[in-house]
Amino acid sequence: MSDKRTENAGISVQITGKTGILSFMKRYGFAGVLLLLVLSFPVYSQTLNDAKSPPKLLSLREQQRVRESWLKKRLDTMLLPMMRQQNMSMWIVTNEEFHADPVTAYIAPPLPYVGRRDYFIFADGGGKKLDRIAIVRYPEEHLKSFFEVLNPPGRDIATTLRRVVEERNPKSIGLNIGGMRGQTDGLTHDAYKFLTEALGTNYSSRFVSAAPLIVEYMDTRLPEELEHYRTAVAVTDILTQRAFSNEVITPGKTTVGDVRWWFLQQVNNLGLDVWFQPDLRIQRHNTEPGKTQQFLSVTEESAVIQRGDVIHIDCGVNYMGLSTDWQKMGYVLRPAEKDVPEGLKKALTNTNRLQDALFTHIKPGAKGHAVYDATMADMQKLGIDAMIYSHSVGNQGHALGASVDFRRTSAGTSLEPPFREGSYTAIELNTSTPVPEWNGQKVTIMMEDDAYLTKDGMKWFRPRQTQFYVIR
Repeated sequence: MSDKRTENAGISVQITGKTGILSFMKRYGFAGVLLLLVLSFPVYSQTLNDAKSPPKLLSLREQQRVRESWLKKRLDTMLLPMMRQQNMSMWIVTNEEFHADPVTAYIAPPLPYVGRRDYFIFADGGGKKLDRIAIVRYPEEHLKSFFEVLNPPGRDIATTLRRVVEERNPKSIGLNIGGMRGQTDGLTHDAYKFLTEALGTNYSSRFVSAAPLIVEYMDTRLPEELEHYRTAVAVTDILTQRAFSNEVITPGKTTVGDVRWWFLQQVNNLGLDVWFQPDLRIQRHNTEPGKTQQFLSVTEESAVIQRGDVIHIDCGVNYMGLSTDWQKMGYVLRPAEKDVPEGLKKALTNTNRLQDALFTHIKPGAKGHAVYDATMADMQKLGIDAMIYSHSVGNQGHALGASVDFRRTSAGTSLEPPFREGSYTAIELNTSTPVPEWNGQKVTIMMEDDAYLTKDGMKWFRPRQTQFYVIR
């Protein structure tokens, strides 16, 4: 029997092997053994389930069905009032072969579109419904549930496009240009030239940036999305805990690359993918960590994880058109250690305190720069060396929406909205704390957890990390 400890109901015991069991029985009797099993089994079982068992994922066909139900709600109930709020009479989204616009999968059925250039047109005719026209090279059947599908020969695309616009004579035509983020400026230069020539100066003079509309549309979450996003977060969390365990890491042998590629393979095995490769960082006693700009540098794949290392992972997965963003900390015990040094525990607690402070200031309608100033003032009073660079998350890992970021603390931009109720945020931040056991060397504890905003404030999708993941 392996070493087993339990601390419940005031009982703190260590049982090692058969001798330990017999000693425990003599002291507490058979009833004591039963109590020990009752107290310890649920804790062990829950830990095992959390760390080892990924949630059931939907099949591809089920995912498509669910995502199309979300699309129907968005197009039927959300987009028209948003366009009117932005004074936009028409919105043209242009999708090119091998160069999909970032918004296409969220305004049309999430399928591959392989026409040389396809057009998705939304027009406000003044009624209760939005006109939706798709001019495409290949008339896919799923499109017909959402759009009036036009399939002209290639030589007639320009005249068809002009006819659709002339029949509606919009006062303004939104194009995916002029934003400050990749999601808002997906229109290529050549596609812009084609639209200008096809529609003529009468209509090209009405072109406006659709960026404000895109920000509102992409930052507005549906209630139906929440539990599916929670599933994506659970997958990320479980894989991270497994990656930072002895299942994957053997101190003195396992490399950073071994952990990275194990993670990527597990994601692939689940039929998912990532939006960036997982990065690992190592901090060591008496070793000055490298820095890239203001952040600790990513450790090279060839580096071997050693005992005494503080390790960090930054990762995220894609599921159902939603992306997670996740950072966690681990510690590799030295040969004589039974637990994480107290100084490192305090360092991690400081980052938890930063999370708590940030949560107190994020409310619906709050502005990111104001949240940043208030939280950093709290940290200054506590004497905690902190950095905050939290951002919106959802359809992309770095999504459109409110952010709390030291790189733009006072100005923000006109396109960056306040915090919206229901929106998701990656609570990304760190603190640096001198560690006595490391002769006062500062250790940076970086964390990132996905959370969602309710009328009462922020809530975690999964319980946050409050202890190091320990590699023995």
